[in-house]
Amino acid sequence: RYDVALVSTLKDMEEDILEGLKAHELDDYLSGPFTVVVKESCDGMGDVSEKHGCGPVVPEKAVRFSFTIMTIAVHHNKDNVRIFEENKPNSELCCKPLCLMLADESDHETLTAILSPLIAERESMKGSELMLELGGILRTFKFVFRGTGYDEKLVREVEGLEASGSIYICTLCDSTRLEASQNIVLHSITRSHKENLERYEIWRSNRHHESVDELRDRVKGVSAKPFIETLPSIDALHCDIGNAAEFYKIFQLEIGEVFKNPNASKEERKRWQSTLDKHLRKKMNLKPIMRMNGNFARKLMSQETVEAVCELVHSEERRAALRELMDLYLKMKPVWRSSCPSKECPELLCQYSYNSQHFAELLSTKFKYRYEGKITNYFHKTLAHVPEIIERDGSIGAWASEG
Repeated sequence: RYDVALVSTLKDMEEDILEGLKAHELDDYLSGPFTVVVKESCDGMGDVSEKHGCGPVVPEKAVRFSFTIMTIAVHHNKDNVRIFEENKPNSELCCKPLCLMLADESDHETLTAILSPLIAERESMKGSELMLELGGILRTFKFVFRGTGYDEKLVREVEGLEASGSIYICTLCDSTRLEASQNIVLHSITRSHKENLERYEIWRSNRHHESVDELRDRVKGVSAKPFIETLPSIDALHCDIGNAAEFYKIFQLEIGEVFKNPNASKEERKRWQSTLDKHLRKKMNLKPIMRMNGNFARKLMSQETVEAVCELVHSEERRAALRELMDLYLKMKPVWRSSCPSKECPELLCQYSYNSQHFAELLSTKFKYRYEGKITNYFHKTLAHVPEIIERDGSIGAWASEG
């Protein structure tokens, strides 16, 4: 029961709410309405199988749906006064698990069957008020739900979009991969849950009797019925992982001088990767991994790593381009990772648009051999959408954790 979980959480926060009223010199008998902003998160937890024993046969993966109360505000004298704000929005202490299911996040039918009652509750709470006794006084609470704690794979799953290999590269705008590579920076957030539902109806009914390609172009990659409302945003952790995987690839291509020799064989490319892995292990103590993860990404994305890689690159011009690319990236990264960029890195926030434009120019000139006519999903999101999301939400890092 979503409502019971929210009531329980608010009861636990009674002291914080009353202290917040006092801190803003408001009467502690104010009855509201209080507006509670809730961050919703959902993520696959990977393999949770029992390694030994003979328990019941159940799916070996789990999915967790959780929520965090981010802010509480009260209307007073024609003004909204924020009496509570979560200081550590990514802490497991404030993240409340609501539903833990033994299912694979890719299993659409199981996911919809288990989460549908919860989503129905959420929909009914959006338009209603909760009466709750706090501090001996009956108070009114309204809830605003913001589904930002989803990674790209799950957003595409619950919003009815094609998988991440689709030509429709983005979960925030309608760009195709080609359009995003030709116009790297100038895009606006246009997608929404409501529009996805409308597009699904067009896809399902095909009232204009169009061909599959025409219909697909009309609905911009919506191909299933959306069933959870998410807020278009960026998943900061997977952003780091996706971008680090791309830099790891660029390092290999620079070692092999692909800008001069684009038709290298598979064996040669494997040799470049092996050379890079050995060098990173020797210089940075970075052990090779099968699949990019957060820890490897953090260690890889540094000036020290670039200096180590530059030892394997013969051309001074290419070394300078690599250093500049990493320098720009490291100036942009804190903006989407921090919980409050306007306080933690205000200068980098101001410089973000300039740095992203410069980064995009480097991709389309010095690294044209890789980015002509294509771009990765996360390069597109970090270069095109970060400033708009921060203007809307104040932060990406605070809203992006998956619970």
